[in-house]
Amino acid sequence: MTATLTEPDVVRRRALATFLRSRRERITPEQVGLPAGGRRRTPGLRREEVAQLAGVGVPWYTWLEQGRDIHVSEHVLDAIAGTLHLDPFERTHLYTLAGAGVPQLEQQCRAISPALQLMLRQLEPFPATVQNARTDILAFNRSYDSLMSGVSELPFDERNVLWLAFTNPTWRKSLADWETDSPRLVATFRAAMASHIAEPGWKNLVKRLRTRSPEFDALWDQHEISSPENRTKRFLHPKLGLMRLDFTHLWLGPRSELVLKTYTPVDDETAEKLEKLRAATIRD
Repeated sequence: MTATLTEPDVVRRRALATFLRSRRERITPEQVGLPAGGRRRTPGLRREEVAQLAGVGVPWYTWLEQGRDIHVSEHVLDAIAGTLHLDPFERTHLYTLAGAGVPQLEQQCRAISPALQLMLRQLEPFPATVQNARTDILAFNRSYDSLMSGVSELPFDERNVLWLAFTNPTWRKSLADWETDSPRLVATFRAAMASHIAEPGWKNLVKRLRTRSPEFDALWDQHEISSPENRTKRFLHPKLGLMRLDFTHLWLGPRSELVLKTYTPVDDETAEKLEKLRAATIRD
């Protein structure tokens, strides 16, 4: 026998239905790689299109958007959030309305302790960032923000190294060796994805990239794999020019997929440019 919903549950599910419809209607077919098609009765995506992109059944998604009493897993919510391009705040709101826990990415962001934030600041003028295995940028210091031309100005759902490398022209220009670095980045991501092969968040990222970037699509089809390695990378800053930095991975625990990535100068010229970068951030 099905338990009777309480009044707060009914109100929450109505709010969930309204929220999903509003987010569906703001996404154009072109944004998710679908043809615009003919005349549409309502703006944005159709319910069946959201269901298809998220990998769920059309009747099931329709029931969810109607506020019916159905169980929703975290994986499904993550897939729907990715399809609707929700930012971290909207994603958390979706999980709350659905009666689920805190989203995984939000949990990881909360794992960035005050001590780790202090470490990031103390590493300046050396750029540093904390990322997860999916290359989401969870935290960074001012030097990293300046080196990569304004990570802090990007929407939360775009703060992913793989996404930026293949879809953001400014980010791409900052990578002096993009032609050789991009295949390695894809190969490392593919190897990491082996532990997350069924997770909608990972699959959705790959789907979006294959739709958006022919270069990523071609590299993904090569099925190359690689492991993270400490090495020298070259960056091209729009004002300071070429900078050569040693790239080091520092994992935050024996089983953690969170990694602190640091960039230290290879030569005196780069060290001087990093100091100039810090001076500029202090003035700003």
